[in-house]
Amino acid sequence: MTRTKPDIPVIIVGGGPVGLFLAICLIKEGVECRVLEKRKNPVPDSRSLGIHPVSLELFDEVGITEPFLSAGLKIRKGIALTKDQKLGEISFENCPNPHNYILACPQFSTELILRNELSKLDEDALITGATVKHFDEYEQFVEITYSIDQQKNQRITTNYIIGCDGKNSAVRQQASIHFSGKRYNDTYIMGDFEDTTNFGPDAAVFLLKEGLIECFPLPNGMRRWVVKTEDYIPEPSQLKLATLVQDRLDYDLFGIKSTMLSSFGVQHFLAETFAKGRVLLAGDAAHVVSPIGGQGMNLGWLDCRVLADSFAQIKNKESDIAEQIFQKYSEHQRSIAKKVARRAEINMALGRKQRMPVFRNLFVRVMLHSPLKNKVAEIFTMRGLGSWWI
Repeated sequence: MTRTKPDIPVIIVGGGPVGLFLAICLIKEGVECRVLEKRKNPVPDSRSLGIHPVSLELFDEVGITEPFLSAGLKIRKGIALTKDQKLGEISFENCPNPHNYILACPQFSTELILRNELSKLDEDALITGATVKHFDEYEQFVEITYSIDQQKNQRITTNYIIGCDGKNSAVRQQASIHFSGKRYNDTYIMGDFEDTTNFGPDAAVFLLKEGLIECFPLPNGMRRWVVKTEDYIPEPSQLKLATLVQDRLDYDLFGIKSTMLSSFGVQHFLAETFAKGRVLLAGDAAHVVSPIGGQGMNLGWLDCRVLADSFAQIKNKESDIAEQIFQKYSEHQRSIAKKVARRAEINMALGRKQRMPVFRNLFVRVMLHSPLKNKVAEIFTMRGLGSWWI
């Protein structure tokens, strides 16, 4: 089957934070694209909310930073504590300007902003209510079969299909790209509560014998609480989370406003390649890392920038050059994903239940009262992951 020109150069499957940002980056590079997204509206809750400086710098490049700063809250400091004493603190203010902070922005705000910014560039770019049924890859193009609101099937052709459709990616599975990794025993419960603490704009991490408790500020006077649990809690409740916090910290979260509750486990999976023929992967479709540290969504955005740079390089070039460049994207981003996963594992290890927490706490205290704390701040803000070049 041959076709001289596809309908659209790039089709992105999945319109979450990664797919939307990728579309923005591609259009800024002069690459026309469409995003096929099942959901009509942005997610209704806060979910992923930490936007790191490296991502804000990417937003600067494409001119979309300002609405995020208006919607989010800047976290400039993190405090490490036990139940009854302060171990030390990390300040992000010595990190490179202008974004020497982590921005807390609920995912529903992030998706809404990205949808709005994408619409400004191309009001037809995002197709909602779209379910991809399957795709057929040919030598010169890919044909995608999809439906809108589960109506009659439609077909569209493209040079490349990019899976941004999450950890259970249908694009990755149909392309037969192996996804290997493991599940950890670590489990957590989290919830967003009215902020009744005295921490103000600072994040707090409690290193306790029973396991980590962290809380960090959100916009609109809310605060996210995350608590390490012995086992997965299938039906999370405000009572359960508040009881754990009361038992471990003697802090009262009972009966106050709560807007979101969930339980989660931890996984680490990595696709064997992010580029196979005319199929590309980005975000959770390519890699899943621990949510502790809030780096997964940001890692997906790093994929987007490199992938958009790759498309900019292949415009008007031969297909064999494209294959080389996309393989380079895959190799580079797989390396970055492995590094992020190792950092996440360190975060989890420090937050696990300890028989003798005094040694861990001493280690943290020494680290946060030495020049190493600047390195810790760099790691927490996703610096030092490695540069991209073609």
